[in-house]
This record gives sequence, structure tokens and C-alpha cells, in this order.
Amino acid sequence: MGTPHDDPSVSRRVRSYRQRMRARGMRPIQMWVADVRAPGFAAEAHRQAVAIAASDQAADDQAFIDAISLDQT
Repeated sequence: MGTPHDDPSVSRRVRSYRQRMRARGMRPIQMWVADVRAPGFAAEAHRQAVAIAASDQAADDQAFIDAISLDQT
């Protein structure tokens, strides 16, 4: 049995979708992000959070986060 990538109807739908999105002024991007399931991720995230909280600029950093996190609705 073939894969979805081998199905011409899927390829056609994907191509059509991409054309519509480009017509709307959008473009596709690929982005690599940290795998939160990876061993050690939680420990590293905690280490970084502790380092930020202990910095001399922690108050300014938190004020920035608070300012950009306000609900604008």
C-alpha cells in the first residue's frame, strides 16, 4: 500500500492549498523547536528559569513579559 505522499489527490489538494495561501500573501516556513518530550528538557528549562530569576535584571525581564502578555481583547 502506498503512502499518502504517493496519492495524487493528496498532492493536488496540498498544491491547491499552498496556492490559495500564497494568493493571500502567506508563505510557508519550517521551524525547528525544542522537543519538550526530550530527556533533560524540564531540567534545562528549570535551570534557565532559575538563572533568569537570579539575574540583576529579573524585575525588568518580568515587567517586559507582563507588558507583552496583557490580554488585548
